[in-house]
Amino acid sequence: MTDEDLLALAATLAERAAHAINAIRAAGFAVERKSDESPVTEADRVAEALIVEGLRAATPDIPVVAEEEVSAGLITKLAHRYWLVDPLDGTREFAAGRDSFAVNIGLVQGDRAHLGAVAVPASMEIFGGIVPQGLAWKRDAAGQRAIRARRIPEKGATVLASRHYSDDPRLDRFLDGRKVAEVQKIGSAVKFCRLAEGAGDLYPRFGRTMEWDTAAPQAVLEAAGGRVVSFEDAPLRYGKPDFENGAFLALGAA
Repeated sequence: MTDEDLLALAATLAERAAHAINAIRAAGFAVERKSDESPVTEADRVAEALIVEGLRAATPDIPVVAEEEVSAGLITKLAHRYWLVDPLDGTREFAAGRDSFAVNIGLVQGDRAHLGAVAVPASMEIFGGIVPQGLAWKRDAAGQRAIRARRIPEKGATVLASRHYSDDPRLDRFLDGRKVAEVQKIGSAVKFCRLAEGAGDLYPRFGRTMEWDTAAPQAVLEAAGGRVVSFEDAPLRYGKPDFENGAFLALGAA
């Protein structure tokens, strides 16, 4: 399968998972707690089963690492290429009745995000990107079109902050002295997608994330001309112990 084929597969499965999540949201659901006290719902499990089954059927030679499987102790052996799946990124947002949650399906090659698809179920937006090709797009009710990250406007940067960590004093210290037009509080991988389509400029992340949180949206953003780096300007890489990311900056075209 070509990169285009793999991205089309990821986008199709992300869209199907988004419809399944919306159906569960409409019907009502319970919120449970995993061993690390993070929330989980029926939507997480149903979406993951749909995605994992589809990926393994279509690409049996590419391992799949999925959040809920890892939480249950099922960790697939990695290879040069592997899928990273977060079936419902932003479960806190979903459980609280907000709309900033996403479906992430990313393909890692070596130790870098190679391509990915992100679905935003509440608005049924689908984002896709292939990093080496510099190709990123968005699909919604108006159709599919190319997207590009922007340079910071003269009025200053639009900063996208994680809602869960928006009161972190490190954010104020980081922004001190920078020209900031506004700070928007948004949950989940939606922040990367807004940067990729030129609706924001900077997303500093200080708190803990996992590799399945970032692989797909990083691919979308970097394919759109943005960057995801550590605070020391090193690329965000994959295959780390326990799949944990350190602090990072997601940037537009600046």
